[in-house]
Amino acid sequence: MDKDTLECKNISMLFPGVKALDDVNFTIETGEIHALVGANGAGKSTLMKVLAGANPGYEGQIFKNGSDLEIRTPMAAKKAGVQIVFQEVDTALISSLSVAENIMMNDMIMNMKGKHFVNWPKIRKNALKVLESMNIKIDVRRKVSDLSLAEKQMVLIARALQSSCKYLLLDEPTAPLSNTETKELFRLVLALKEKDIAIVFITHRIYEVLEICDKYTVMRNGQVVSNSPIDETTTDKQIIDKMLGRSFDATFDKEPTEIGEKVFEVSHLTEKEDKIKDVSLYVRKGEVVGIAGLVGAGKSELCKTLFGAMKKKKGEIVYKDKILKINNPTDAVSHSIALVPEERRKEGILVQETVDFNLSVANLSDYCSLSFVNNKKTAANAKQYVETLGIKTPSIYQKTAFLSGGNQQKVVIGKWLSADCDVYIFDEPTKGVDVGAKREIFKLINSIAASGKCVIYATCENGELLSISDRIYVMYGGEISAELETSKTDDKEITKYSVGFKNK
Repeated sequence: MDKDTLECKNISMLFPGVKALDDVNFTIETGEIHALVGANGAGKSTLMKVLAGANPGYEGQIFKNGSDLEIRTPMAAKKAGVQIVFQEVDTALISSLSVAENIMMNDMIMNMKGKHFVNWPKIRKNALKVLESMNIKIDVRRKVSDLSLAEKQMVLIARALQSSCKYLLLDEPTAPLSNTETKELFRLVLALKEKDIAIVFITHRIYEVLEICDKYTVMRNGQVVSNSPIDETTTDKQIIDKMLGRSFDATFDKEPTEIGEKVFEVSHLTEKEDKIKDVSLYVRKGEVVGIAGLVGAGKSELCKTLFGAMKKKKGEIVYKDKILKINNPTDAVSHSIALVPEERRKEGILVQETVDFNLSVANLSDYCSLSFVNNKKTAANAKQYVETLGIKTPSIYQKTAFLSGGNQQKVVIGKWLSADCDVYIFDEPTKGVDVGAKREIFKLINSIAASGKCVIYATCENGELLSISDRIYVMYGGEISAELETSKTDDKEITKYSVGFKNK
């Protein structure tokens, strides 16, 4: 069978102060799964946005089956059979509309052809048909705003598949998914490959590349540095070394910190809608406490309830024997509690503001004189944390939207370091960041604990908890199912409690 090809030749892309793509050549063929890997800021998402018509200002040429193709708009990309599922799901969905409307959006926009009425039963029926083909059960009448992050990701994939798709671009598709949902996605991707669809698979989880992909392309500093097939001799270390341009040890050995007395306590905490129930835990001075559990176990809900972003029904939050009244995030900040949220672009940073503003926003009053922001003070603060945290940006006045995912995460953390908080809550802090940035974030969290702060670290990645935490609480169904000492547990035991096992 002849393969259809989509070929990029000498593609370059310039953003303010940054050459995001530098003479890139990249080819994908139908009937294959092609991994695109690289460190944060390597240019992967930028290249995919060129193919999706979201970066019209590129230089170079795109060819489809050898014929010149102009992709300067998303509409042109869709007509060429290119569909993309963006990493930041909330920017691609309309939260006030239903699941069916979001899935069928392309069809509703492109195929109305002068019609003035929408056949809603047909819209819902077709949306349901797509979800059923994916083995996904979501009520198509539900509003997208009511969905979990994993469900939103599936709606985006369903939208792409509903349209005439020959080339499917997946940007970090497994980041918000549980292990079960990831396996289901892999089943779906393999089925699409058999239907002669080309899939570009961007991920920082190198084991996924080895598990599901046929080829991989490595990008570094806006350039393609390697194209290779995947076979039984390919290793994760080979890929990582090519990504970083040097030999890399992916392990992280936590430096021991002095753990003091119990200072932060949560007693019988229940969220207003029972998304977390009767949760009790404590954190000692200088301790990193992990929160484990599968997607949907209640980890994010616990973090948001502690921060006042979700309302509590009952329970107490105590710091140094003082009961804290936290009804909203403003109360939490006033009590020196910081939250680095899972959805950083939606909840952690102001993407259209500059790096220096974002690094000052958590304690903006400290940089004000006579009720006016002192720009010299914010600039000095920003320069300090850009240097300390190794934030890669051409300027402190760069819009945060243009930074890579790992550098955006450093900005989120930096704003709370600037505010000098007592309790730091991290919710999936390494989601969408490369292995090098992940190691840097681990070092940073370790240093926060070493300074005597309390740290809560929530993630579904058990390996991260075993690397960074001192103790682990495992959640299941919104409740604590186990408390484990990190040095005396392993991935198997964490997983056991994550699926609902209870000691009798």
